[in-house]
Amino acid sequence: METDCSHHDSAAPEAETGETAPKRAPTPLPPGTRLLHIGPHKTGTTSIQGAMFAAKDAMAGHGVDFPAHSRHPMEAALAVCARPGMMGDARPTEGHWKRLTDAVHATGGRTSVVSSEFFADAPDDEAIARIVDDLDRGRGRGRGRVHVLVTLRPLAKIMPSQWQQYVQNGLRMGYEDWLEHMLRKAPYEKPNPSFWRRHRHDRLVERWVRVGGVENVTVVVVDDRDRDGLMRTFESLLGLPDGLLVPVPETANRSLTLAETEMLRKLNMEFRGNGLPDELYSKMVRGGAVMHMKNACRPAPDDARITTPRWALEAAAAIGAEMAERIAAMGVRVLGDPALLSVVPSVASAEETGSPRIDPEVAAHALYGALAVAAATPARPPAPGRSVHQTPSRELVRVLGHRVLKRLKRA
Repeated sequence: METDCSHHDSAAPEAETGETAPKRAPTPLPPGTRLLHIGPHKTGTTSIQGAMFAAKDAMAGHGVDFPAHSRHPMEAALAVCARPGMMGDARPTEGHWKRLTDAVHATGGRTSVVSSEFFADAPDDEAIARIVDDLDRGRGRGRGRVHVLVTLRPLAKIMPSQWQQYVQNGLRMGYEDWLEHMLRKAPYEKPNPSFWRRHRHDRLVERWVRVGGVENVTVVVVDDRDRDGLMRTFESLLGLPDGLLVPVPETANRSLTLAETEMLRKLNMEFRGNGLPDELYSKMVRGGAVMHMKNACRPAPDDARITTPRWALEAAAAIGAEMAERIAAMGVRVLGDPALLSVVPSVASAEETGSPRIDPEVAAHALYGALAVAAATPARPPAPGRSVHQTPSRELVRVLGHRVLKRLKRA
């Protein structure tokens, strides 16, 4: 970022009240369009991906294909953007991207849709041009068939969700300290340089307009008051019947509570402090403890939530107003109300701050998830004379699993 976000004029409007006004359905995209939804993160991507994947057969009956082999072709997007996978995961390869593009090309002249928030991480114009060209190839008339869709939410709602997601990938910094770095400490790139790459939304839209053309980019401002609004927008753009897309419960992608996030953050500190391998984190922490905790536990209404301080809400709203103004000046089609990007949540609607106390049952589920991963891994003793830190992570998981399994059997 080029300017200190704390110095922006924070005279943004207060949170709106009342019912949402009826909206006119957007004009459908031309038949044969390849719709590329690039997110970014925390803008309803998981919800729309799950709905489209569940309805892919019904969509096909209306001339719209969902060519990805899973709900979210994350590996393909990471590969073409030259990004590593999550901490400890195997790095995606060109094969992932080729598999996706081959599936897109197989749709022929039909309308198709591809969605991954990781496309927002494309590092430069060259990478964006490659994404567009690779998806457009096979038409025989050059670029123009790909239409880029960007979904946006207010930064004030994105920041807490994005912070806890970073914690799930090993971040050790507390929320308010993280906000200080993202909003007040130039160049605003530590500890997560990807944040503003994704969420300086005006520059994100500008990059894709520069490559794809203003006529091939649509921006959708998500209104959280209209729970199914994003589904209806996708249906309209794709020419699908109203009500075809419905939300699919996705417990594995729910946000963590403040207590859960703090427990994980402390674990991250211990993990890094002891120099354990990243692959072990992927298997036992993220794939074991966190995943089992999300699936087995639902947050209680009185659980402490991640709360953003007033100064950060005002800074985020000021940046949102600036971004909305710049996006409007580009001339792209904007669906929804850009004023939502500059709203400062009122005290009445802000989440209450509470003590981040972890429920013993939640902690037990997290511990069980890690133990279950270890217990399910075939055992092989490490070579003699090696310390824990010298033992490869896969071997370490197998040894831990063998020991846990023996103790469980004795019990």
